[in-house]
Amino acid sequence: MPLLRIDMLEGRSDAELETLLDAAHGAMLAAFGVPARDRYQIVHEHKPSRLIVQDTGLGIARSDRVVVFQVTSRPRTRAEKQAFYTGLCAALQERCGIAPSDVVIAITENADEDWSFGNGEAQFLTGAL
Repeated sequence: MPLLRIDMLEGRSDAELETLLDAAHGAMLAAFGVPARDRYQIVHEHKPSRLIVQDTGLGIARSDRVVVFQVTSRPRTRAEKQAFYTGLCAALQERCGIAPSDVVIAITENADEDWSFGNGEAQFLTGAL
């Protein structure tokens, strides 16, 4: 936890995906201070006609390298969220050549009782975490 769902156009190689996922995890570690093995990432690849990412009227140009990140997490501060936004964009640009204009991020918060990491237990509530 956090749970990271990533939507992008199909066509990236396994090596490109690995680099992208590692960059995203590094940004999450830096911004949210989660443990290194707190890594839950799901990639969804789409045909071009199945992924539409516009700009809410902001005039942001997108390319076929656009990536949408959906983060589900316990509550985070505004500063942590901003650090994640900027850190993720910087890491993706440096390591993957993805322009910040091609990065869209949405964070949805939930509570401790909303997580089970296995065995039918709510580990945040039982004290295991």
